[in-house]
Amino acid sequence: MISRRDFLQVSMAASALVGTSGFGNWGRLAAQQRLTQDQLLQFDTFGNISLIHVTDIHAQLKPIFFREPSVNLGVGGNKGAVPHITGADFRAAYGIEDASPAAYALTYDDFTSLAQGYGRVGGLDRVSTIINAIRADRPDALLLDGGDTWHGSYTCHQTAGQDMVNVMNALKPDAMTFHWEFTLGSDRVNEIVEGLPFAALGQNIFDAEWDEPAELFKPYKFFDRGGSKVAVIGQAFPYMPIANPGWMFPEYSFGIRDEHMQAMVDEVRAAGADVVVVLSHNGFDVDKKMASVVGGIDVILSGHTHDALPEPVLVGKTHIVASGSNGKFVSRVDLDVRDGQMMGLRHKLIPVFSDVIAPDPVVSQLIDEQRAPYEAELAEVIGQTDTLLYRRGNFNGTWDDLICDALLSEREADIALSPGVRWGPSLLPGDDITREDIWNVTSMSYGAAYRNEMTGEFLKVVLEDVADNIFNPDPYYQQGGDMVRVGGMGYHIDITKPQGERITNMTLLKTGEAIDPSKTYIVSGWASVNEGTEGPLIWDVVEDHIRKMGTVTLAPNTSVQVSGA
Repeated sequence: MISRRDFLQVSMAASALVGTSGFGNWGRLAAQQRLTQDQLLQFDTFGNISLIHVTDIHAQLKPIFFREPSVNLGVGGNKGAVPHITGADFRAAYGIEDASPAAYALTYDDFTSLAQGYGRVGGLDRVSTIINAIRADRPDALLLDGGDTWHGSYTCHQTAGQDMVNVMNALKPDAMTFHWEFTLGSDRVNEIVEGLPFAALGQNIFDAEWDEPAELFKPYKFFDRGGSKVAVIGQAFPYMPIANPGWMFPEYSFGIRDEHMQAMVDEVRAAGADVVVVLSHNGFDVDKKMASVVGGIDVILSGHTHDALPEPVLVGKTHIVASGSNGKFVSRVDLDVRDGQMMGLRHKLIPVFSDVIAPDPVVSQLIDEQRAPYEAELAEVIGQTDTLLYRRGNFNGTWDDLICDALLSEREADIALSPGVRWGPSLLPGDDITREDIWNVTSMSYGAAYRNEMTGEFLKVVLEDVADNIFNPDPYYQQGGDMVRVGGMGYHIDITKPQGERITNMTLLKTGEAIDPSKTYIVSGWASVNEGTEGPLIWDVVEDHIRKMGTVTLAPNTSVQVSGA
């Protein structure tokens, strides 16, 4: 019998072997201009079970650019802990060389120049090649999809998710869980799920009327792999009716439901599970807390917060794996399971460098078939950009600055609000901006751009509420994405303060005057969760604005001042 100390040493050393040292090798190989597909896919097969994890693809079928965040703050016990370090600090933590392929894939510094050298990332035909290579080595590997799959592009919107369903079915997943999928509306989600050739999992998806598990979504599924019994438990995004419009899926309720998760872990263990894997869309910090309060989980495959980590994080006996977003990474996790328990783990986060990984021709053709009816609309050039356009960051991104500028101008508003969503590829300076690019950062089923009157007092309430969703020190109260993006207004935030005291110095930028709590302002925004919201669709607003600009040039955004970081 292996001891707990030996177990931790073996598993942690194994993950480090293919995490840190693997990334260092990529940097040296790239310097010698010898980065190859074989090197990216190299893996010393380990144990008897392989897991393949993809998550947060957000309907990106084709290769893209995707810049990682420069600001990703942690609070409470997660302050300064991964994934809440970026740039040089992240590279130092994992021994990543500057300007290496790993630096390009995992950090933001010198993004434009590195992107020009290393090229695009992602593309589900490249992802398919990686999956096929792992299956060639381990034919019964489990492919697990962490959700946010049927959302985020022009073609996904036009087909109500069918393009992604068709392509993902070709990759042959074994199970998936959910988040943005529910914004297709429960009727459409139910229709798709009923026809899926794999397991739709969510132990926390309940019937809202009866407060019991929803019949259509199973809490878990067993798989016999490598002579062992693997239980995969699904965990959908817990805060659906808060972060997204609950009126679109009124018959379902969610929540973390960690007591029910513990019951499911105990149930599968009693039924003979040798290893327990949670396929989660909680977000990384929520997964860390859940691992600390729910016993018996061996591996959590984490999604929602788009973090990409070259090594699993160990909480107690639970390994948490973060696999990035937008089809940019694939995680391979090998497990050694013997005598009814996990004895060790090896892991590799594989970056999908699109110019290095050869596309799977079958999946390439399938992707082109999904896009063909819309190709003219997708490819139409609306303008150009002289500015790097990206979305990620706790407080702002240049794509969101552009969207806020469009709302201010096209809707004749004093202040603009744009949701702090994390999805959306990047564009390099000098790139054309196509209609597809605009939809990649605006596509959703509730995209009306409203124009309302709000008092200064109400605006502060909005900012305070969103800030608490992000910076509450208890991860179980972190219910949203990043901070709502603001145009036309500046403010100061102290992330260490309690709710109601974080936001100060709210200023109307066009006059320099302090926001008056009793005064009314014209505010335009989009992605309201309220049913019946009226206004032009956000992608049309942004397209009209870019057409008028011709070339997008954005000044650095310094309107948000942060302390306590």
